[in-house]
Amino acid sequence: MDIRLSQCFIAVDDHEAALAFYRDALGFEVRNDVAFEGMRWVTIGSPSQPDVEIVLEPPLANPNASPADKQAMAELLAKGMLRGVIFSTDDCDAAFEHLRASGAEVLQEPMDQPYGVRDCAFRDPAGNMLRFTQRRSG
Repeated sequence: MDIRLSQCFIAVDDHEAALAFYRDALGFEVRNDVAFEGMRWVTIGSPSQPDVEIVLEPPLANPNASPADKQAMAELLAKGMLRGVIFSTDDCDAAFEHLRASGAEVLQEPMDQPYGVRDCAFRDPAGNMLRFTQRRSG
């Protein structure tokens, strides 16, 4: 049996700011942009991974959610308490410099980790933590 990741979801509170980050700074392509019942989902992905998609969705993508639940999710997102994503790269330091130059909020400069990677971390415009890892050889 072959099971692979197809999609993952990242909560965003401003799709245009998210697109400026994921499309313009990271170089991801927009694959779909859908509006439904006052909400919006934008599907993006790395050109080098055509079979993996990231869906940028509202913090609580449920049209039947109560106003209190929507507010609670928005508050958690604003605190950076929702989802995190780890991206792999062949050059952590170059990715760091590129993202820092784009104005992304730095959480951690590149450093070697004891579990075999060099990584750095940023926040996206919605507050989600994103890590960029590079496997170290030997």
